[in-house]
Amino acid sequence: MGIQPHSHLTGITAFVSAVDQGSFTAAAAHMGLSKSAVAKSVARLEERLGVQLLNRTTRHLGLTDEGRAFYATCIRILADLEAAETTLSARRMVASGTLRVSLPSSFGPRWILPLMVDLLKNLPQLTLDARFTDQYVDLVDEEIDLAIRIGDMADDAGLMMRKIGVQTSVICAAPTYLALHGAVTDAIDLPSHALIGELREGRVLPWRLRDNTGAVIKAPLKPRHLISHGEGMLSAVLAGAGLACLPYWLVSEHIKAGRLQQTGTNLHAEDRPINLIWLKTAEMLPKIRVTIDELVRCFQPVPPWEKFDGTGR
Repeated sequence: MGIQPHSHLTGITAFVSAVDQGSFTAAAAHMGLSKSAVAKSVARLEERLGVQLLNRTTRHLGLTDEGRAFYATCIRILADLEAAETTLSARRMVASGTLRVSLPSSFGPRWILPLMVDLLKNLPQLTLDARFTDQYVDLVDEEIDLAIRIGDMADDAGLMMRKIGVQTSVICAAPTYLALHGAVTDAIDLPSHALIGELREGRVLPWRLRDNTGAVIKAPLKPRHLISHGEGMLSAVLAGAGLACLPYWLVSEHIKAGRLQQTGTNLHAEDRPINLIWLKTAEMLPKIRVTIDELVRCFQPVPPWEKFDGTGR
C-alpha cells in the first residue's frame, strides 16, 4: 500500500485538534474545515491504524487507551515539525550555509578574498567555498552563488549583474628598465621596447589603447615575452624584463612605492567594468545579499587599491 504523507498528516492534525478542542465541531472551526471533513479524516486515520482512537458520544469525545498513547506521540511529532519550520524560517533571514563564489585568478585573492574573510568573522553560520578562474563559469552547473567578472558581459535573462567598480590599466616598467631604454610617449615608441604580453587560452590578449583624443590605436603589438598569469607578468616587470599594460589594482602599491613607473604619456588603456553576477531568483538568499552589500560598501565610492598610500596601509 502506497504511503500518502499529506493525508496522513491531515489525519493526525485533525485528530489532535479534535482532542484539544473537545469536539469535531470546534476542531472544524479551528482548522477552517467542515465538521464532516474533520470527522472523516479521523475515521480514515483509525481505519489505517486498525485501532479506535476516540470514544464518540453525541456530546463528548474521549480518548481510548490506544488514542491516549498515540496522541502523546502526535504532539511530539507536530512540535518537531513546528520547530523545523521555525528553524528554516530563521535561516532564511540569517546568512548561513555555504557561500560558493567564483573569482578572477589574480584579482580575487588580492582584493576580494580578504574582504570576504573579514565578513565571515561576523557571520559564524556562514562558510566560504572560493574558486579562482579567469574562464567562463556556468553558475547553475557549478552551483555558484556569486561570481565576479572583469569586462563586458553578454546579456543573460537568467542572471543579475551589478557593477561595483572599474578596472583601469596602465603601461608601466621598472625604473631600471626605463633608465636603460627610455620612456614611452606614443604608440610609435612601443615596437622598440621589450613588451610583456598576456597569454590566455592560447591567445595573446591585445592592448586596447586610445590616444589623447580618444581614438583607438590599432597598431599591432609583438610582445617579446608571453606570460599566462597577471602575477607572473608583474614579477617580470618588477625584475626589469620590459613594459607591460597591467591593471592599476595589480600595480598601484608598486607605483606608489617607486618600484614601478607609469609611462606612455599619450596612451590610455580602455577601462573595463568589474561586475558582481548572481542567478535571478524570486528571493535573494541572505548570504548573497549580505556579501553584495559588503562588497559595494568596500568598493564605492573609492576602490580599496586607491586607498593604499604606498606605506603598507
